[in-house]
Amino acid sequence: MPTLEQWLVALLLAWAGAAGAGAPAVGLGEPLTQAQLARHDITVFPDGRNLPPGRGSVTEGRAIYRAQCAACHGEKGIEGPATRLAGSDGLFGWDDPLRIVRIKKYPLLIWSMGARWPYATSIFDYVRRAMPHTAPKSLSDDQVYAVTAYLLHLNELVDANGVMDRQALPKVKMPAQGRSVSAWP
Repeated sequence: MPTLEQWLVALLLAWAGAAGAGAPAVGLGEPLTQAQLARHDITVFPDGRNLPPGRGSVTEGRAIYRAQCAACHGEKGIEGPATRLAGSDGLFGWDDPLRIVRIKKYPLLIWSMGARWPYATSIFDYVRRAMPHTAPKSLSDDQVYAVTAYLLHLNELVDANGVMDRQALPKVKMPAQGRSVSAWP
């Protein structure tokens, strides 16, 4: 009688399509083609790998932000019911030693994307996948670059004439990068 470990290994090999001798094939699903996989391979890495072609400016991003984002995040990225997008003032988290001083002005524990996120490419990745909240994945890559440029401008990381594309975005140094534990340089 096989041990539990042997049974699990055989099962994993069968699921992986590499059934060992005597292990039954599970036969679930069908293999995907590279074209089918490519549609879902949209993860953008901290070093900029997998960023799509396109570009967007702070000015374009401001207009898109006002139309698509301001209702939840506020005009300046610090108001509204959703997560703060700009600034380091307010609450970083419970580990903020000055939280007690700020608690009257900012009574809720609010994370600022500009103060907490270590990579600008993560902003692009998240906006492209999840925003706007009412219609995720509805923005074009150019619009996502523009919104990302505007958010970086709100955090004073890009000037008002800034333009983001696949070359410029990975070069933006986020304030939280030094506080992040990461395998990325």
